[in-house]
Amino acid sequence: MDNKEVGRMNNEWQYHLVKGISWLVCRLPYKLILLIGASLGPVYGLIAKKQKLRGIKNIKIGMNMNDQEAEQLIEKLFKNLGRSVMEVLYMPNLTKSFINKHIEMRGVEHLEKAIAEDKGVIVLTGHVGNWEWMGAAMAAHGYPSTTIVKKQPNAQFTRLMNEYREMVGLDVFASGGNEIVSAAKALKKKKLLGFLADQDGYINGLPVPFLGQDSSAVIGPATFAKKFGSPVVPIFASRKPEGGHIVHILPALHYVDTGDEDVDMYRLTEECVRVTEEFIKEHPDEWLWFQHRWMTKMDQIIDYDKKVAARERAHEKQ
Repeated sequence: MDNKEVGRMNNEWQYHLVKGISWLVCRLPYKLILLIGASLGPVYGLIAKKQKLRGIKNIKIGMNMNDQEAEQLIEKLFKNLGRSVMEVLYMPNLTKSFINKHIEMRGVEHLEKAIAEDKGVIVLTGHVGNWEWMGAAMAAHGYPSTTIVKKQPNAQFTRLMNEYREMVGLDVFASGGNEIVSAAKALKKKKLLGFLADQDGYINGLPVPFLGQDSSAVIGPATFAKKFGSPVVPIFASRKPEGGHIVHILPALHYVDTGDEDVDMYRLTEECVRVTEEFIKEHPDEWLWFQHRWMTKMDQIIDYDKKVAARERAHEKQ
């Protein structure tokens, strides 16, 4: 047996192990898995020291907190993260009746208004609350939804997650490659196209400050809005204290063509960033403060000077 075959067998073992754990979790009452998750989350915080320290640093800047306040906040975050992990394993139990009981939809009128424009809808969301359950709730309420996801380092976890996403009614496209073309086709068919747009935009992003630090912002939502004329609807999830979630649907944002494409792209991207930032500040213990959101340095952004000039023109016109 060669190394490739051994690796394949190990991957299959990992996949079936996680799926087996998920099967066991699904046998438990919902309230119990929340308690288990809240207990296990802080344990991960003890192991993931680098992430915890990075999160505390970012919290202090983004929330203007001192050391003690930031440490208390990240402890709450790890508890919520533990709950979310258990809920992801619980996803095979997300029937329509379960969703109706545990997930409240607010602001549906904003989504209906955007759908009525008949140009497809771009959903702006982020790693806040349980975004996986949010997608499941959208699909359960009859909104044909697709999502662009980033491939995870562990291929077997990605495989399981995509199975569960498709199980609850989501079409899944990986970022990059030909699947972006498929996502564009879905938008043309008037489906909802979701972006987790709170990540680092890398060298192709736009320089938009985020939570007190210079950052490269993702341009995906603005790019698709420009190309298809689709409204961008911010939709985020937050956790209810007693268990369950609220899906917050906010008024749509639009790409406005003024004849200056660089300014127009910057303006919509900045609006997306600000809406996301405001929601995070309202629910700071539910966002992944330790992710590499500020990894790209400003001098690494392609055409940085041109993009800064567009930023200045956009602000002058406000």
